[in-house]
Amino acid sequence: MMLGLLVNPIAGMGGRVGLKGTDGVVEEAIRRGAEPVAPGRGLEFLAALARIASVIPVKLDIVTCPGEMGERITKESEFEARIVDVPVAKDTQAKDTRECVVALYKTGVRLLVFVGGDGTARDILDAVTAHDLDDLMILGVPSGVKMYSGIFVINPSDAAEVVRLVSEGTATSAEFEVMDADEEAIREDRFIIRLYGYLKGPAVPARFQGAKQASPETTDEQEAQEAIARYVVESMEEEGTYVLGPGTTVKTVADLLEVKKTTLGVDLYHKGEIHNDVNEEMILNLVDVFEEAWIIVSPIGHQGMLFGRGNQQISPSIIERVGKDQILVICTPAKLRGIEGGTLKVDTGDQNVDELLRGFIRVITDYNEIRLIKVT
Repeated sequence: MMLGLLVNPIAGMGGRVGLKGTDGVVEEAIRRGAEPVAPGRGLEFLAALARIASVIPVKLDIVTCPGEMGERITKESEFEARIVDVPVAKDTQAKDTRECVVALYKTGVRLLVFVGGDGTARDILDAVTAHDLDDLMILGVPSGVKMYSGIFVINPSDAAEVVRLVSEGTATSAEFEVMDADEEAIREDRFIIRLYGYLKGPAVPARFQGAKQASPETTDEQEAQEAIARYVVESMEEEGTYVLGPGTTVKTVADLLEVKKTTLGVDLYHKGEIHNDVNEEMILNLVDVFEEAWIIVSPIGHQGMLFGRGNQQISPSIIERVGKDQILVICTPAKLRGIEGGTLKVDTGDQNVDELLRGFIRVITDYNEIRLIKVT
């Protein structure tokens, strides 16, 4: 079985440093101290694939791209890989992704695993559309900042399981949404998201995150958000510090506190003062006592993602310091009903922190109404 592997080495670098994406701001991300994310996620996928290689009924022939776009991480894994003959720039661009997709296809690859975000998915879609690669199946390993597209699995280990099911012939194909947000608009705190098209991928719904869906803008939804916000504000500790995640539900809490919230960013609230659009380093520097800190976060609509999508500023290190018991999850009943599978999900990039969060977590769904929801 010929398996293609493509890595976007810059995907996700803007997350923890608060840039809400990496498109066009790689130099700024590096200046802020960002480190590559995608190579590590790719290695997680290859390690998971190696663990189950003995039960895969066919020999895997991995074909990948030169340098940082796949060659380097395969050399660090247990797999030997063929490298396609395609020029790749030192500072990779969207053009390199598109050309790698075509080169991999020409070698005979019909299942392509890529490590990246929504921008990478769009580049792959462009290549598939321009060259009529209709029989190429795509599988996304999440490594970007946003990842609103449905083509992504929940985490790298899930990608390995999907490869196994494809090798057994038990996974049919399905169409998955490719969506992307306008990163410049997001940096201006405006949310503009668009459906760009569909990519064919293996139909294993339990392993895929699903595409983001916006919260309904109805009177009932607004009233539910306000009821939740009242309960949260009335329950706040006077000396407490609150890390406010992105989203309109959390923004309602800030509105009630009469402070300005960055709708699509992460903010820090303490005793009437707000620090807007903070990144991981700022949170670590501004919080004096993590035992008196809380995280307020709302899951992404339909996906049910709590951490690891669009809020990487709240890093595994911060989650670990705050602790699971001081995470306030807020979600309206309508939004909760719309979450696929009825479970919340986490993909922080740190397996130990993911394990810490798994199990059941308290979710505030109305004034003085709390439900226990499973985190997978």
